[in-house]
Amino acid sequence: MKFLDQAKVFLKSGDGGPGAVAFRREKFIEFGGPDGGDGGRGGDVIIEAADGLNTLIDYRYKQHFKAQRGHHGMGSNRNGARGEDVVLRVPVGTQILDENQETVLCDLTEAGQRRVFLRGGDGGHGNAHFKTPTNRAPRKFHPGWPGQEQWVWLRLKLIADAGLLGLPNAGKSTFLAATTAAKPKIADYPFTTLAPNLGVVRAGDEEFVIADIPGLIEGAHEGHGLGDRFLGHVERSRILLHLIDGTADDVVASYRTIRNELEAYGGNLADKPEVIGLNKADALLDEEIEEKKAALEEASGAEVMVLSGATGQGVKQVLYRLLTVIKESKAEEPEVIHAPATRSIPRPPVGQKLPDDSEMQWDDETGEWVGGETEDFEEDDLEEGVLEEGEELEGDSDEVLDADEPEDEEDGSDDDTDGISRHGA
Repeated sequence: MKFLDQAKVFLKSGDGGPGAVAFRREKFIEFGGPDGGDGGRGGDVIIEAADGLNTLIDYRYKQHFKAQRGHHGMGSNRNGARGEDVVLRVPVGTQILDENQETVLCDLTEAGQRRVFLRGGDGGHGNAHFKTPTNRAPRKFHPGWPGQEQWVWLRLKLIADAGLLGLPNAGKSTFLAATTAAKPKIADYPFTTLAPNLGVVRAGDEEFVIADIPGLIEGAHEGHGLGDRFLGHVERSRILLHLIDGTADDVVASYRTIRNELEAYGGNLADKPEVIGLNKADALLDEEIEEKKAALEEASGAEVMVLSGATGQGVKQVLYRLLTVIKESKAEEPEVIHAPATRSIPRPPVGQKLPDDSEMQWDDETGEWVGGETEDFEEDDLEEGVLEEGEELEGDSDEVLDADEPEDEEDGSDDDTDGISRHGA
């Protein structure tokens, strides 16, 4: 099943049913009078946290959910039936945010938790409700009160005790596979993990849940790589395990890259307790381990643990360290951590990249990247080796830039077609 952690849906509760205009007319009954019943109440929109779900894929292809309208009233003082509710079953840990993704309207953190999100409208009164001593035959009725409607975002933030962080190929999936029954994809190329994974770790007689998210790269908060969208799945974590590839040339730069992305993301991630692990120790010499460990401890100001997810070296010590911090955190705050509302900015379109010095921003109204200056390919770029002769340019155009093609075409084509913008709208 495809993993989907956010979806935008339209919710509407049912309108109240109209009242009825009716009169009792029976033989031998002198004073029948009005007997129109009231309309039924509209159905509610209910959101339920269901155990066993771990994705919002059900809301990918259906975005509109409307409760049933209340039934109309009838004669003989019969009230209309209540409209049926619409129930949205979501995974545990789902947040409901407003359309601007700025306010958390509802946070479901326990299995079986139900919230009436939008209440249905009340039914209208029939003419029996309006009879008075001076108005004995009213023909007045109420059409019913309207329901509520709203566009909202459903955003899933997995509930885990510990979160795995690191650059691509830092060994996060290997660590998860070595310590839990989870079977994440493991390969020797970056971005093998494309969706978060959960696993249950057993340390001694106790257990805790650990979450593995796709790797981050420099500029992830600007949409580079897979972006920082999946960082929301470690916002509820009590502790972060920061794994660093010990075979990297500069382990300090790797550590600072992730720390900078956490600070740029917000969501209190940079303030969470952190355990730093120098991974892939089996591929290093003892002198290299001591040198890189000392450099990391000096840069971070914390103890660095040496481990190898592939061979199991130092893994047990790391698990017990995580368990100790988790137990201390639960003693101070037993409840599930309520993650703040973090805005999710869409990534640039495939094949388009924002420059480092760009001032482009996401426009919520138009749904596009706006601002900044575009860069065009010049003819001199061929001489400087930027583009190879006859190379096809990235973008929507299928034209091929030919170095021998004259600048001025007889068909009156614009000069802008000679170069295609590197950035999308």
